[in-house]
Amino acid sequence: MTELNDDFFRHISSEFNDELDVLRRSILEMGGLVEAQLVSALSFFKTNNSSVLDGIEENERKINAAEIDLDDQVESLIVRRQPIASDLRLVLGVSKIVRDLERMGDELEKVGRLSLDSFSSRDSVGITEIERIAEQVRKMLSEALTAFARLDLDLAKEIFEREREVDKIYQSALRALATFMIEDPRNIGTVLNVVWIARSLERVGDHATNIAEYVIYMIQGVDIRHPGVNQNKVD
Repeated sequence: MTELNDDFFRHISSEFNDELDVLRRSILEMGGLVEAQLVSALSFFKTNNSSVLDGIEENERKINAAEIDLDDQVESLIVRRQPIASDLRLVLGVSKIVRDLERMGDELEKVGRLSLDSFSSRDSVGITEIERIAEQVRKMLSEALTAFARLDLDLAKEIFEREREVDKIYQSALRALATFMIEDPRNIGTVLNVVWIARSLERVGDHATNIAEYVIYMIQGVDIRHPGVNQNKVD
């Protein structure tokens, strides 16, 4: 379990402290499920092991259940505690992170389904490209969850640079996959599936970036998602 920053939110009410701690830990547990889903999806892409696919489907159910549980926790805490200031930002940030984690799970389940469709005719097409994207996305997700656990502003900001690196790798992968199709048109159907797998992984990276943005919002009260609209700036 990633170490939590226990000093950032502290209250006279020990019960409130406990509830916030449970909320944060629940997010990290859900994040752990998504991290496991990413590893499983990549493993299935490479091996087509049916037991791995079964695990992906079971993990998706756990992620969906975690989403429902966290939504209930957030709603209950708001109704009973009526949090304000930094507490309210934490609760609102958690509610947004839950949504992004659930969407990551959806994308990774899609990776499994697309891998199943493409494996029968695939001769290592796109494995290197997918592995490169998946490794960077895995780091983004891990760092985003760590930034949340520690409320680490600097680490949250670093994720934006990693996002730019993922975009570069993704574009490079698209060019390599296009070459496969040009060289042998019989590969078109398979390669298109791999392109969609790469796209799903790239979207997982986008959701990890969203988590970093929510961490900044929790700490600074600044919404940086649309700088052209929101004039507040992060130092």
